[in-house]
Amino acid sequence: MIQVSKLIPQGKGLASVLLKRAHTVELDWDTRQKSRFETQDSAGRTLGVFLPRGTVLRGGDVLVGDDGLLVQVWAAEQRVLRITHCQQHGTPFDLIRAAYHLGNRHVPIELKPDFLQIEPDHVLADMLRAMHLIVNEMDAPFEPENGAYATGGHAHGEHKHHGHDHHAQEAHGHGHGHAHGHDHDHPHDH
Repeated sequence: MIQVSKLIPQGKGLASVLLKRAHTVELDWDTRQKSRFETQDSAGRTLGVFLPRGTVLRGGDVLVGDDGLLVQVWAAEQRVLRITHCQQHGTPFDLIRAAYHLGNRHVPIELKPDFLQIEPDHVLADMLRAMHLIVNEMDAPFEPENGAYATGGHAHGEHKHHGHDHHAQEAHGHGHGHAHGHDHDHPHDH
């Protein structure tokens, strides 16, 4: 097993020829949020990844093995909900409204100019359809935004559907002081 304990965000500073020769690893969003895991690269080598706690891997990042091995990370295709506005009855502003409501629920969300993506959740899908948005389940790479309190290229806490860690948020000055049904709007700024 090759030990990996170093990360070069987006391969910055590496010559393009090195990146072209590097093997790859495709990881889903859940795995890319972990700081310790085992995986195999495109050459079939087993990697034992041990990164600093709180590190979030992004597509394009480069892992460096203790032996100097370079492995480029790619976001694997996974099940997602792709949200688009209805061309006949809506406007692109509908996506902004949806992003606002999803953000209030602390849902990891990928923002694109013409669509949003979230992990599958039937309750959220129903809410979005009620807002007259089109919701399609599909397989696609998932690269959600970093949180507003992200530092050093990673977001705070472990982001999961409707079950994030309030203690980690309170330590960052982001406590809510309420129970968690999350069927509400936040009337105050964070």
